[in-house]
Amino acid sequence: MSSQDNHKLCMIPGPVEFHEDVLTSMSTPATSHVSPSFIPVFGESIELLRKLFLTEKGQPFIVSGSGTLGWDMVSSNLVEPDEDALVLNTGYFGDSFAECLKVYGANVVEVKAEIGEATTLQEVSDALSTKSFKVITITHVDTSTGVLADVKGISEVVKKQSPNTLIIVDGVCSVGCEEIRFDEWGIDVALTASQKAIGVPPGLSILVASERAIQVFKNRKAPIPSYYASWAHWLPIMNAYESRKGMYFATPPVQLIYALNTSLKQITSIPLETRFEQHKKASNFIKNTVESLGLKFVPKHREAAANGMTAVYYPDGIQPADLLQKVASYNVVIAGGLHRAIATKYFRIGHMGISVTEPERKHLDNVIQALTSSLKELGYSGK
Repeated sequence: MSSQDNHKLCMIPGPVEFHEDVLTSMSTPATSHVSPSFIPVFGESIELLRKLFLTEKGQPFIVSGSGTLGWDMVSSNLVEPDEDALVLNTGYFGDSFAECLKVYGANVVEVKAEIGEATTLQEVSDALSTKSFKVITITHVDTSTGVLADVKGISEVVKKQSPNTLIIVDGVCSVGCEEIRFDEWGIDVALTASQKAIGVPPGLSILVASERAIQVFKNRKAPIPSYYASWAHWLPIMNAYESRKGMYFATPPVQLIYALNTSLKQITSIPLETRFEQHKKASNFIKNTVESLGLKFVPKHREAAANGMTAVYYPDGIQPADLLQKVASYNVVIAGGLHRAIATKYFRIGHMGISVTEPERKHLDNVIQALTSSLKELGYSGK
């Protein structure tokens, strides 16, 4: 671990800490994206994503970009102008997904939860009763609030009440740390990014689409209003690489895909159920300790709080910059607030990936020690 000894521990809700083997995988010489040595790595990564998402026939996409590109892919490939989209909004990223859909001409209806609350199943049912929606979008974990959505429960409501509606899950802050069962729950699209629980540096937009979603895409009538995000361009690329053949549309980030391959092998080397439980245990450790300090969470109920991150209100009298800087003086970085309405009132701790699955690294202990000491030095005495 010597190569990482001198950096500040990154305990924000992404990017997370990266395994040494993942970073080493990026240290390859310049390599052609159609090299015989790279093609099988890309192809295998596509196959490994099915294991991560717990799907047999879902179609993975690995594309250079951030998680935000996933919104554009959904909006441009699956929703045609003037079609209706239902957005379940639990924070900043619900706002943004709604905005993206509107850019592509969708008629958007939002179900906005109060800050710290999750959307209820009754609210979903009530909204679905108003019209026929082409898609429903669920932010599994809104990174701005740390609120966890009940994707399984919501999917059951949609399947029963509006079976033709495509179920879209924004899993940027959930895939790899929260339970998500693509096939079993009937999800049509789950999108994520490389830099959170998957444990790879930023730069990959990752998405899995169901067979139904692909068929809806193929049957659309309006032209796809995007060039780069079009599945008409990317689907042949994914099919080619999985068949161990090279094909070109846009240059893939070769080194990042090497890193992704290494990380996915690590993640899928143990049962995903074990990984989910590890993150629940880590979350309880962080949250129980924070609670013992007399601090309050942004999520109003623990059952609606994410397992890969914790959002915490600053105690009275503690200024945001003072706490963040003090924690950083202990070589630990945590994040400030992001939700527009309360950005200066809370901070966020990320706990996912190797910080959770390799407890011998003491990342969780270090962030708690840094937080506790910093609060004390700033004059906070707790309960």
